[in-house]
Amino acid sequence: MSRAYNFSPGPAMLPEPVLRQAQATMLEFGDAGASILEISHRGPGFIAVAAQAEADLRTLLSIPDDYAVLFTAGGATTVQALLPLNFARPGQAADYVVSGHWGKTALKQAAPCADARIAASSEAGGFRDLPSRAAWRLSPDAAYVHVTANETIHGVEWRDIPDAGSAPLIADFSSSIASEPLDVTKFGAIYAGAQKNLGPVGITVLIVRRDLLAREGQPRAPIFDYRAQANADSMLNTPPSWNWYVLGLTVKWMLDEGGVTEFARRNARKAALLYAAIDGSGGYYRNEVAPAARSRMNVPFFLHDPALDAAFLSQAKLAGLVALKGHRVLGGMRASLYNAMPEAGVQALVDFMQEFQTRHG
Repeated sequence: MSRAYNFSPGPAMLPEPVLRQAQATMLEFGDAGASILEISHRGPGFIAVAAQAEADLRTLLSIPDDYAVLFTAGGATTVQALLPLNFARPGQAADYVVSGHWGKTALKQAAPCADARIAASSEAGGFRDLPSRAAWRLSPDAAYVHVTANETIHGVEWRDIPDAGSAPLIADFSSSIASEPLDVTKFGAIYAGAQKNLGPVGITVLIVRRDLLAREGQPRAPIFDYRAQANADSMLNTPPSWNWYVLGLTVKWMLDEGGVTEFARRNARKAALLYAAIDGSGGYYRNEVAPAARSRMNVPFFLHDPALDAAFLSQAKLAGLVALKGHRVLGGMRASLYNAMPEAGVQALVDFMQEFQTRHG
C-alpha cells in the first residue's frame, strides 16, 4: 500500500504512527480481551484513556486549571448552536466578527437563540483580509464576542486576535488549534472540531473558563448543558469513545514530536514554501488573500486558466497528491497543511506545481 500526501481540509491527514497504533489495538485493547470500540466507557480502561487524553491536551496547550476541558460528540457547528444557550440570557446580544464562510455559519447557528450581531465583517472584500480592530462595533451588553481564528475555505487567519473588551472572547480554532503556542487565558472559551489537527471526525474539544459555566444561560435540555457535561466528565451520555481514543493518541504524538513550539516551526516552513511557489510563479498561480492575513493551515490558490483545473487535479492524483480541489464556494485549489502533513509533502506539491507549469505554461 502506498499512502498519498493528503491535503484534505477535513477529515484530514492523520499521523501514520497514530494510525498504526490505533490499528494495532483495534482487535484487543490492553488486557481487556476486546476492542476499545467494545468496552464500556464507564469502565476503568476507558476512564484511564479519557483522563490521559485530557491531561496530555492540557500539557500540549498549557491549559490552566480554571478552565474546563470538554470532549463532545459532533462538530464545531454543534458548539456554535449551543454557545448562546449556555452563555447568553434570552434575548441578550452576542457579537460576531465575520471573516469568512465559517464565521457566517457561526452567526447563523446562534441567530435563533440570541440577538446575534455582526460586529465587523470583511465580506465586502470577498473575505480576502481580516476586519481591522478599529472597525469592530461591539455591543456594550454583549454576552460574548465570537471570532473564527482560521477560515478553512477562504484561507485567512488571525495570528494575534485583538482584545474584545469587557465581554469574553470565544474563538473557533478548529483548523489551527495546536499549530503554534496559544495563550488560552485571553479567551473565555475555545472550541475545535478534531478532524483537522487533533484527530478524527466526530468529536469536538471545548476549553471553557469555569466562571462562564456558572452562567444561567437559557432553558435547555441537560444533554445540551455544558455545566452538566463538565460535571459528568463529558460522559453525560455515551461518548464517541473510539474518536476520543484516537484524539488522545494524536495529542501524545504531538507531545512526543516536540509540542506546539516545534509544530509552529514546521508549519511556518511549510506555509512559506508553498506561498513562495505561488508568488514566484509569475502569475501562473495566485493567492488572493492579503499577505498579512494568509493562513498557515489552508492555502487556496488559482491557476491562471481555470480550464486547466481538471488536468491539474488528475495529474496531481497520479503524482500521489490528493484532495487539492478547492471548496465550491471559491473553486480553484486548496492545500491544507495541518500538523500531520510533513514538509516532504509540501515539497512534493511545489515540485509538481513547477513541473505542471513547465508542461502546460
